[in-house]
Amino acid sequence: MTPPRIRWAALAALALTSCASHRAYHNPNMDFASVRTVAVLPFWNLSKDPQGADRVRDVFTTALLATNAVYVVPTGEVARAVSRVGVASAVSPAADEVVKLCGMLKADAVITGVLKEYGEVRTSSAAANVVALSLQMQEGATGKVVWSGSSTKGGIGWSARLLGASGGDPLNDVTEQAIDDLLRQLFK
Repeated sequence: MTPPRIRWAALAALALTSCASHRAYHNPNMDFASVRTVAVLPFWNLSKDPQGADRVRDVFTTALLATNAVYVVPTGEVARAVSRVGVASAVSPAADEVVKLCGMLKADAVITGVLKEYGEVRTSSAAANVVALSLQMQEGATGKVVWSGSSTKGGIGWSARLLGASGGDPLNDVTEQAIDDLLRQLFK
């Protein structure tokens, strides 16, 4: 092979492997088996849909409960505790605020998140639903981040771009796929 071909082959291999990888962080010193009760705080919404973060938080809470691995504090109790503690920003609490919240809620950890994309994306000839979400877990005793993961599901594939197809999976299905991926990363 000539040098330009080698470069293109290397770039193609890098592109293919980067699509399949997940970036997740697990604190090696954390005993995740000790986490029995979790509070899921409101997610930060960077999407165009004003209710997107609330919808995704609800689906995530239900999926986390369905694992039977942890108890999830009801959202109403979380909202009252956030108000009582005086958390400046519920979507990104400081470590000392996490410790206070967990003490009030008797929770072992807090999960926060950022909804980066939620809804339909379009190209000139295709449309599909996409969900991009990042979550992190903070330990209740110290407020330190002990797990972080992200997932993007849905979107427009190469065949849809070439053929001009639109539709894809319904938005709730794409949301569930992203959340299932994040739960696999968490319980890895």
